[in-house]
Amino acid sequence: MARILNLISAQLLRDLSSCRGIARLPLRTICCSSRKRAQESDASSALRKRWKDTAETIIIGGGCVGVSVAYHLAKAGMKDVVLLEKSELTAGSTWHAAGLTTYYHPGINLKKVHFDSIKLYETLEAETGQAVGFHQPGSVRIASTPARVDEMKYQMTRTHWHVTPQYLIEPEKVFELFPLINMDKVLAGLYTPGDGHIDPYSLTMALAAGARMYGAQIYNPAPVNGLTPTADGKWDVQTPHGTIRANRIVNATVAGDSSRGPQVSVLQQPLASLQIVTELVVTVYLLEEKLFVNVLAIVRFWAREVGKMIGFEHPTIPVHHQYVVTATVPEVKALKKELAVIRDLESSYYLRQERDGLLFGPYEKMEKMVLQDSWVRDGVPPGFGKELFESDLDRIMEHVEMAMEMVPVLKKADIINIVSGPITYTPDLLPMVGPHQGVRNYWNAIGFGYGVIHAGGIGKFLSDWIRNGEPPYDLIECDPNRYGKWTDVPFMCAKARESYGFNNVVGYPKEERFAGRPTCRISGVYELLKDKASMGFHAGWEQPHWFYKPRDDTGYKPSFRRTNWFGPVGRECKLVMEKVGVIDLTPFGKFIVKGKDSQKLLDRLFANTMPKVGITNISHMLTPAGRVYAEVTITQLSPGEFLLITGSGSELHDLRWIETEVAEGGYDVDISNVTEDIGVLGIAGPNSRKVLQKLTDEDMSDAGFKFLHCKSIKLAGVPVRAIRISYTGELGWELYIDQNNMAAVYQALMEAGKDEGIDNFGTYAMSSLRLEKGFRGWGAEMNCDTNPLEAGLDYFIKLNKSADFIGKAALQEIKAKGLKRKLSYITLDTDDIDPEGNETVWYNGKVVGNTTSGAYSYSSQQSLAFAYLPLELCSVGQKVEVELLGRKYPAMVIQEPLVLTEPTRTRLQKKAKSKA
Repeated sequence: MARILNLISAQLLRDLSSCRGIARLPLRTICCSSRKRAQESDASSALRKRWKDTAETIIIGGGCVGVSVAYHLAKAGMKDVVLLEKSELTAGSTWHAAGLTTYYHPGINLKKVHFDSIKLYETLEAETGQAVGFHQPGSVRIASTPARVDEMKYQMTRTHWHVTPQYLIEPEKVFELFPLINMDKVLAGLYTPGDGHIDPYSLTMALAAGARMYGAQIYNPAPVNGLTPTADGKWDVQTPHGTIRANRIVNATVAGDSSRGPQVSVLQQPLASLQIVTELVVTVYLLEEKLFVNVLAIVRFWAREVGKMIGFEHPTIPVHHQYVVTATVPEVKALKKELAVIRDLESSYYLRQERDGLLFGPYEKMEKMVLQDSWVRDGVPPGFGKELFESDLDRIMEHVEMAMEMVPVLKKADIINIVSGPITYTPDLLPMVGPHQGVRNYWNAIGFGYGVIHAGGIGKFLSDWIRNGEPPYDLIECDPNRYGKWTDVPFMCAKARESYGFNNVVGYPKEERFAGRPTCRISGVYELLKDKASMGFHAGWEQPHWFYKPRDDTGYKPSFRRTNWFGPVGRECKLVMEKVGVIDLTPFGKFIVKGKDSQKLLDRLFANTMPKVGITNISHMLTPAGRVYAEVTITQLSPGEFLLITGSGSELHDLRWIETEVAEGGYDVDISNVTEDIGVLGIAGPNSRKVLQKLTDEDMSDAGFKFLHCKSIKLAGVPVRAIRISYTGELGWELYIDQNNMAAVYQALMEAGKDEGIDNFGTYAMSSLRLEKGFRGWGAEMNCDTNPLEAGLDYFIKLNKSADFIGKAALQEIKAKGLKRKLSYITLDTDDIDPEGNETVWYNGKVVGNTTSGAYSYSSQQSLAFAYLPLELCSVGQKVEVELLGRKYPAMVIQEPLVLTEPTRTRLQKKAKSKA
């Protein structure tokens, strides 16, 4: 009977295939011999387990990422882990994914995520008993231009100090791994053994089996109807089955994950009229010798909708992505081993073996690709489920033809399937992972354009963070708090289109992308500077990188070597060292902390002592394990009122950490984020004091306005809060001004400084100058992968202060055990290339460390970098090598700093005079 009904169902699918899109739908058939059994089968999708009314962690979304979080939390021993899936597991973008897995990532930190994913997938079947369909033939990224070869060399030096296996290979090796390739354009390949592809459905089911095995509960169908925060930081999660109170919630509704609403008969409307045809759930049963068929669709919803329940507009948008599957290709069938996955970067597609045929997926150019932006504006339409969009072969035909040229057997291959489904993009293509600022115990695991390769590693990353109270390693590029209210829908759409279309462009250092810019975040001097400078993008802000002069080669011209900005940046460094320059520093994050417990709070958060009124210092927030979570400049403005300044990229990252401590510690304080209200101008150089003195009655002399002091003054009649500090290391001040008055102050400075040679300088010059002075940068020399002692921050860490600051005990233990590595200061003998950071350091043919940042020192006319080295290689005079673009350049550890700071020079001059 079941066999007969299966045949009937298959015939039904063939009959429906004339309707648009139906031929590619997954078919779920329930065969029953009676109406009663059909009703029982329908009811079987409802919950058949005891409902829990409390949970430690609730994960919303049953795609591979959400299930991985549940698996890792449960395996690590967390009790009461609950996953809510509104439909069925894999129902988001997981089920139609191509399933590619790779160790490769152009960034540094996400390499760790990919590594953890692959290592998990290699053992998951043995652990759970669930097959995962994991193939590991390796993968090759094809270089067919000299720029691509340089890119691969650039990536090799960023990989050698990681555990990830990766090799730059000759064309002959490329052909060995993929013998069907046309070798005419192949110059080299980037080979990653262990790469491959996995069956996304089987992977998710194996993770689910593991999660259940370790005690997690998975409820489906269990749509979430509402989320209500409680006064003590917990959440009431409402579903049709009841409400669960959870200590925290994780939004893992990625790319349409996790939502099945009421089942609606598709047959109530003409199938051909549906723009999006969902999964068909076909129930076939006999009643009184008559055949009855029930065809059901699924109602779903998305990460944005979950965010909206609690007031967030998460910047995620679905993008149409297509891939093509061929029938059996004789040349493929004849192979004795599986083909490596290839990525033809110039033609922008991936290609892998699919059984005895081929599967390839292109990334169209931004003007051709399609966004489902209507869902952002109007919401996800009812009936949306395991979706497939209408395919459009014409849209990708350019890439199909290029693939046929590179892999000629495709010319004769029959296409049997074109899958067109949504993948979720964020504006910068990276997922949003971690706790969200502005609300307690709400975590994100959303926005995965490549969820299959991220799932295993992100599940482990979040599990470790949730259980231990800090991230296991630095992954700030995926922090959900990198976005803010400035990330509006037009910006999100423009950036998603750009990111998709630029998927395989050459990845240069100092990369800039210009779609969607500027945002609403522009400083008070932007209009005055925008046509004079090459602008950079920092947390939504436009900020000058370097400035143009007549006869300069202007514009953004990326390169792996010194390019058009090299000379102008040297000119700006000379300006600051010899005259006076002005820089826009508005993107700094700025907070005011005040109230009865403000000093107590900050003493708990920061390892330095708090400055007295009118004084500024540099302080660091540490994690419980003693790693550097943030670097902040703190000024006490008045008794109990503090101004906190942090980097542009860590504004909400730092604010969330502070707010969490306030809530957990019950501190009586008020915190205001004034980042967008206050503009900042930096003025630096030996003539900076003269310029300021022309505009104010305040005594700006060394005795009247000391280093690291703060005063409220008036410049040209405008109220300004001035701090004597400069990240160039030269004589300078930071001027904090109401945004509305910023242009007036800037123009007054430029007018007053004409005789002193005043001009603009940008962030590239500031970076070079700060390296010359030996200044560390957060996110480079220090982050959640480093402790402050190995970073050389001992001066700012007060282990003897009475307050029990976060990380104090751990740091005392680290100090007692001794360090294994130290941040070293090195010079390099290079030619037309300079270090950027994250390059491999070699000694005697072995990898011994990595650079953290680098630049050209215009003062000493040589390349300069910071690098972490083992203690035995940290002595001044120690010679090592730094790999740049495939070549190892001689380097040497030197005494820091290369150039003394202005306060130090002034102090030494006074000391010499007194002796004389």
